[in-house]
Amino acid sequence: DIESVSTGSLGLDIALGIGGLPTGRIVEIYGPESSGKTTLTLQTIAQAQKMGKTCAFVDAEHALDPVYAEKLGVNVDDLLVSQPDTGEQALEICDMLVRSGAVDVVVVDSVAALTPKAEIEGDMGDSHVGLQARLMSQALRKLTGNIKRSNTLCIFINQIRMKIGVMFGNPETTTGGNALKFYSSVRLDIRRIGSVKEGDEVVGNETRVKVVKNKVAPPFKQAEFIIMYGEGSSKQGELIDLGVKHKLVDKAGAW
Repeated sequence: DIESVSTGSLGLDIALGIGGLPTGRIVEIYGPESSGKTTLTLQTIAQAQKMGKTCAFVDAEHALDPVYAEKLGVNVDDLLVSQPDTGEQALEICDMLVRSGAVDVVVVDSVAALTPKAEIEGDMGDSHVGLQARLMSQALRKLTGNIKRSNTLCIFINQIRMKIGVMFGNPETTTGGNALKFYSSVRLDIRRIGSVKEGDEVVGNETRVKVVKNKVAPPFKQAEFIIMYGEGSSKQGELIDLGVKHKLVDKAGAW
């Protein structure tokens, strides 16, 4: 039986098949900008902290907002935060935290921001082909065994890029090479599919999460929920939607 950490979204926990994200595994969460990737991970951290777990946030993007994190239920005082300068440093910190066995959840935000040292020290126009992919591949080889041994949940947030010259099929790809796709036990594709309005004002996003890869339960399930600005995913809305879906709640009147 695999231990899991809730994502803070009931529908997504059900879609994942084991009640959340699996410990001792690597998880990748990717999607377009402002689709809710960081929100989802911060909610997961909040749930893990409620279970008494220790969490670390490797903030390579230097964009963690402690006020927003607190609104989502994260205890910022107990959260270990690191803002590394280079990709090597970030992954070294990640490996160190995992090996220590003292941390239960490690989040890397984001893979796209893990810049190799050679690139940071080089000039703007220099070509560094495949450097980041090589860095990721090497780091993940080291990390995988350690993560399993210490039973740590390791979440990588990733961004989307477009492949050039793709005529057929999906031109979208994630950054940092292919290694992460292979090493991840769970991959979540998160998208914003609409807005939630109160009158004319937009107060939240409708979000769809697809479980693109799942090694611990059947994959390709999906969940839809609402992320309210400054609050996180809407519990009441989700409960009602799930109730309607499973015919526990009846719809009546003008919907």
